[in-house]
Amino acid sequence: MKVNYYEALKPLLTFYTNCQNQVGLNQGVSLNPMDFPLSSPLVSRLDYVPSTGSTNTDLIADSANRSDLAVLVAGFQSAGRGRSGREWLAPEGSSIFASILLRPATALKPDAFGWLPLLAGLSMARAISQFIPAETVSVKWPNDVLVAGHKISGVLSELLPDFSGVVIGAGVNLLQTQAELPIEAATSLGIERAKYGQSAPAIDAVLAAYLAELRTLYSAFVEAGGDADLSGLRAAVTDRCGSIGRRVRAIMPGDQELIGTAVGIDEFGRILIQPDGERELFAVSAGDIVHLRHN
Repeated sequence: MKVNYYEALKPLLTFYTNCQNQVGLNQGVSLNPMDFPLSSPLVSRLDYVPSTGSTNTDLIADSANRSDLAVLVAGFQSAGRGRSGREWLAPEGSSIFASILLRPATALKPDAFGWLPLLAGLSMARAISQFIPAETVSVKWPNDVLVAGHKISGVLSELLPDFSGVVIGAGVNLLQTQAELPIEAATSLGIERAKYGQSAPAIDAVLAAYLAELRTLYSAFVEAGGDADLSGLRAAVTDRCGSIGRRVRAIMPGDQELIGTAVGIDEFGRILIQPDGERELFAVSAGDIVHLRHN
């Protein structure tokens, strides 16, 4: 039986958020960050550390002692990384820094792991949509979450050394002002909700929304044996991907570039691009996608 963990959690999440609004505690800081009352029941284990180098690095190092769906949350990261090894830093207490171990008990085909980063990006997009208008939220392939074209969240997936699973780290801009954000084309939940006269939600509320969406999608994916079509994951990812239908520049390893129109996502999770002036599609499995301005 498929379980929608977000729907099961929704009444408690709504009650918790309303209570925080009434007492003025929805400023992005959990009532007790060590407890995470909404997030903890959704995972096998949740640990919080005030500061660390990288939650991904720490969770990978201790993965032998953790089970599937173990989570590590940090109040601050001093060596956070994005794709291609880019540094990712944010002021202490301003963001969500969380990593989750996905190591299914049922063995999946090796190519199934390629869908997990996309699954995480979709989960985060759905979570963000619970706090701001959903129509403004999209995913730039493979898993950057955008709000009206501005980045609010990024995901970094790393394979375990024994190839038994992956650790997925996610960062969410929560409280930053525009001056605190690393690039102009970025935003935060605080900035976006202020447009509607609302303050930023609590860390635990956003994290729980993400974990509930992720667990629902992940459970269906594993139940389907890692089949993205049978589980509905491919269709859901494609539907939420704002890159599809746009002219894009794909910057691939080795400084190779390709410009064309993104037309879909294949059975392996690769984005399909039709290069300008060509009929044959090109599948991109790794790299950065840049959305080009519409003509």
